[in-house]
Amino acid sequence: MPEKKIKITFILPSLSAGGAERIMSFIAQELNQDIFETTLLVIGFEKDSVYNTGKTNTIFLNKKRVLHGTIGLFNYFRKAKPDIVLSSIVHLNTLTAFLSVFFHKTKFIAREANVLSELIKYNHYTKVYFPKFLTVFAYKLIDCIICQSKDMKADMAKTYNIPERKLVLINNPITSDLKPKLKSRNSMHLLSIITVGRLSKEKGYERIIEVLSKLNFPFNYTMIGDGIERENLMLLIKENNLKHNTKHIPYTKNVNNYLKKSDLFLQGSYVEGFPNVLLESCVVGTPVVAFNAPGGLDEIIESNVNGYIVNNVEDCVDYLNNLYTNFYFKPELVSQVVNSRFNKKTILKQYESLFVNIFKNAS
Repeated sequence: MPEKKIKITFILPSLSAGGAERIMSFIAQELNQDIFETTLLVIGFEKDSVYNTGKTNTIFLNKKRVLHGTIGLFNYFRKAKPDIVLSSIVHLNTLTAFLSVFFHKTKFIAREANVLSELIKYNHYTKVYFPKFLTVFAYKLIDCIICQSKDMKADMAKTYNIPERKLVLINNPITSDLKPKLKSRNSMHLLSIITVGRLSKEKGYERIIEVLSKLNFPFNYTMIGDGIERENLMLLIKENNLKHNTKHIPYTKNVNNYLKKSDLFLQGSYVEGFPNVLLESCVVGTPVVAFNAPGGLDEIIESNVNGYIVNNVEDCVDYLNNLYTNFYFKPELVSQVVNSRFNKKTILKQYESLFVNIFKNAS
């Protein structure tokens, strides 16, 4: 144990609903307070926060954009002198990387949130504002990069030429203590399907809708999330005559309740970082059927135990049609697979070991 507490500052663009926001705020609160002195610094507005940060020292810069928080971040680093700074999401990671050149006594860690080389194929914002050369240059200034999945780590090494010594693989933790449901199916006459996620191109909702339009059994579909593709997806649902059995919920604090009441989670993403919502679904005993994509799916899904990975629309349709008549998933096994690998005690220990080692090597 270090002689003094290690001062760590976690930095986020906002505390609005999102995977990075949930995981980072969770880790900031759960670290061993006998070893670490934690601060959560948020660029965005306090009024937009949807996560409770408990007793963690939380600072809001109340800025509209990450770039507008540059001076505030610089002044904070100068006055607070944290031992370690951990940021997440590529645009904030890029900013903290450039600021790091002024603070040599502070160790800067970036937590990457996606497989970037794949994400830019679908996300115009990332492609335009964060070209490869800029990311490569910025990440060379960072002391360490936390990758959430094997795919992400491989992408950082191969595509962005990040040295292996700078890359650390730490999966996301399960942040809830929920127990799995008792029954595997709510109804033998109807299959309840759910998807949770941002309504954007990379999430692959178009192919989910195509799958649903080809199913030959009764089902209802719940889609939780909002985003720039909302109008297009609503029109597509209407054109495929799915409006009568589709329910759209832009936002809810009760996602776990919806997951628990559903029979199956359907994931259509073309790329992920490490999908937290799949962990949450499995924790409550709801299995996942996901399209094959980079981003940790094979680390979460154990085939035919807590889910199944399909290769295309036809494969997915055939699998779901067969699953309707032979639903073999057991909630307790679905939950056990992820709890054994990604429980918070295991993942927090990995984070704490990383922070202590970085601090000791800097001393």
